[in-house]
Amino acid sequence: MARETGSSGGRCVRDTRGMGAVQGTVAAVSCNDTYAFTKPVRDEVVLIAGVGVQGDVHAGVHVKHRGRVRADPTQPNFRQVHLLQQELFAEVGAKGYAVGAGDLGENVTTSGIDLLGLPLGTILRFGLPAAAQFGPPLADGAATVADGVGTAATVADGAATAADGAATAADGAATAADGAATVADGAATAADGVGTAVDEAATAAGEGDGEGTAVDRAGTAADGAGTAVDEAATAAGEGDGGALGEGASRPDAGPLGAVLEVAARATLDRETAASAVAIAAAAAGDRGVDPRPAVVLAGLRNPCGQINGFRDGLLKEVVGRDADGNVVRKAGVMAVVLRGGLVRPGDAVTAELPPLPHAPLERV
Repeated sequence: MARETGSSGGRCVRDTRGMGAVQGTVAAVSCNDTYAFTKPVRDEVVLIAGVGVQGDVHAGVHVKHRGRVRADPTQPNFRQVHLLQQELFAEVGAKGYAVGAGDLGENVTTSGIDLLGLPLGTILRFGLPAAAQFGPPLADGAATVADGVGTAATVADGAATAADGAATAADGAATAADGAATVADGAATAADGVGTAVDEAATAAGEGDGEGTAVDRAGTAADGAGTAVDEAATAAGEGDGGALGEGASRPDAGPLGAVLEVAARATLDRETAASAVAIAAAAAGDRGVDPRPAVVLAGLRNPCGQINGFRDGLLKEVVGRDADGNVVRKAGVMAVVLRGGLVRPGDAVTAELPPLPHAPLERV
């Protein structure tokens, strides 16, 4: 479990250094091809890399949530997949609110993993690794053992090579993380006070999706964020030193190239700019050797007034303030799809944390 260590610019910061491997389970999956607050539970959903859940109304590279579309339809869709912790149901149930899988519009309902405590840029993979799925071959006498000794040497050589590659990837990802911190710090200075305006709007008016005015102000204040995103993506290995959009248009930019290109062309607020940098770093650090479906965490869902339309009074249970006055959002996390594939109830969920230092998830 992540530990709270204080606040930074009004944002809750959790100590994720000792989290290690984080695992949970998929409790349910949901999808809806029309705009509605809730989403029907399905037997399975299909993730499409760089797009979202197949057949879901919120899939795409441009923002799809209607409040965000009204504010600025050119924004990138970093809310392709909504994940929500099942533990919230029991928490609000104890206060008289009946909530089940899909009721709050999530695509993936999880169990046993602290989604809200994970850092920005975390990769979540669904299912078991290939080795765990199929297991090692059975030994067949001494000859097989002898062959295994030779194979072990080969594996050791491969492991050393892989370690070198991992170190290189870590260096690149760390550079991107530094870029993310620079973006966050610079944009926070430029857009000082914008986060507070958005928080107050979300808490007092309950209009998470109607925060267009505050987001517009933040975007104007952080006018240079797009350039910083381009530079960080270049440092992370996207393209050959050109702008993020230029690199994303080529095959080597990976499955998230299209949505990152949209981000490079848009005017981003501080939180979205930091998300773009973290997503680019995660994409650059992923070597594409793990075949499991995967998403990259981009931020927290910002609960909106529609929640009270579903259950009167429920909004105050999923967004509020802590003892220090920081906004606390409990309505799950938003992600983009790094690798496509089937996700079913019962699948394992494994979190791969980004390089240190970790940044907390913020509303996106």
